[in-house]
Amino acid sequence: MHRGLLLILLIVLPVTLAAEETVLASVESTRLAPAATRLAPDQSLRPAPRSLRDPRMRWPAGTREAALWTQVMLSALEKGHARPLIETVPRDIAQWCPAYPDNPAPARAAFWAGFASTLAKYESTYRPQAVGGGGLWHGLLQILPGTAHFNKCTATTGPALRDGAANLSCALRIMARTVPRDQAISLKDSRWRGVAADWGPMRSEPKRRDMARWLSQQSYCQPIQSTRPRLRPASWPPTV
Repeated sequence: MHRGLLLILLIVLPVTLAAEETVLASVESTRLAPAATRLAPDQSLRPAPRSLRDPRMRWPAGTREAALWTQVMLSALEKGHARPLIETVPRDIAQWCPAYPDNPAPARAAFWAGFASTLAKYESTYRPQAVGGGGLWHGLLQILPGTAHFNKCTATTGPALRDGAANLSCALRIMARTVPRDQAISLKDSRWRGVAADWGPMRSEPKRRDMARWLSQQSYCQPIQSTRPRLRPASWPPTV
């Protein structure tokens, strides 16, 4: 009987010890390698880019109708009368928006909306009710009613052009004719071309420089590599 008991112990004991070693190794491995959590996922994902549905404009903080103005412009640019703008790559675009030639339509639309917002700084200091030139020019981008009528804008009178959204829509309609025609935003040969053909601030070097500087700093005008955060290492622990 003693010999049988000894035989059983000799068989069972190594198996038990091996199982314990496997469990201990598993516990030690779990202790050394951190578990995936919401703060430390097992895979590092690239952060999602900011939506181009709400691109940054130059409207002053607190501008009451800023969101409406921006959305009216984006709609006109992406699926309305201003679409020729985003289908055009102006000859001087590198000075204004380096990423523009490779950008998809929503990013190009964001550029042109941002462009109009920064031009409004010099045309009206962002005041939709502004009237200049002794009563000749009206609204955010100071449009002459005769010019609006010639370009078949919806708003063709002074009071109508002092509606911010209508004024911006009309301005984009004018630009959608002159920019594709001249393949330019602001160039001069025998005469001023592109947007500069109709808007005086575009003929001023300091004003052009300020507008271009602001636009080129926006995410929709910077190459993806310069705006996209780098991936975190997927391996753990990190190598040194």
